[in-house]
Amino acid sequence: MCLGVPGQIVRIDESPVGMTMGVVSFGGVTKEICLAYVPEAVVGDYVLVHVGFAISKIDEEHANDIWAALEEMGELGSSESPTKADVS
Repeated sequence: MCLGVPGQIVRIDESPVGMTMGVVSFGGVTKEICLAYVPEAVVGDYVLVHVGFAISKIDEEHANDIWAALEEMGELGSSESPTKADVS
């Protein structure tokens, strides 16, 4: 089974080798993610991330549904939805 985790794009960077990279927030925890598979994504969009690659663009409602399911399974440590980016 593979697990895709939703996050919100907070920054997009063009790589010198032509591969689009970006910073994605998972409830305030940010990670550099490859965005090459979702060229239509823009800052503020939600993406489904698997092993460092955004594999699809999703809407906020779907992202929240996934986080609710993960929480129900006991996979999250807090009760807040971590999809809201901390962009301050």
